[in-house]
Amino acid sequence: MYVIRLADGTLRVPRSLTSEDGRLIGNAYVEVQPGDPDYEQWLPESLTEEEAQVRRRRWEEENDELEREFLAFKAEQEDA
Repeated sequence: MYVIRLADGTLRVPRSLTSEDGRLIGNAYVEVQPGDPDYEQWLPESLTEEEAQVRRRRWEEENDELEREFLAFKAEQEDA
């Protein structure tokens, strides 16, 4: 998940909610407005919606080699 910068400057920051024992309950985005205390922290790594879409598309198109490496690693672990 990426920090998304909207046209009006609002940032959508990914957040995960976990239970007390650490289990993942869900993922969501929290909107952070310019002037909010955390805004400057997240701004440098934010992407526009278009930039995030390009990254997602590139990842989907170019991840074949990484996926093969992962599946080979996973098979090795299962055989061990």
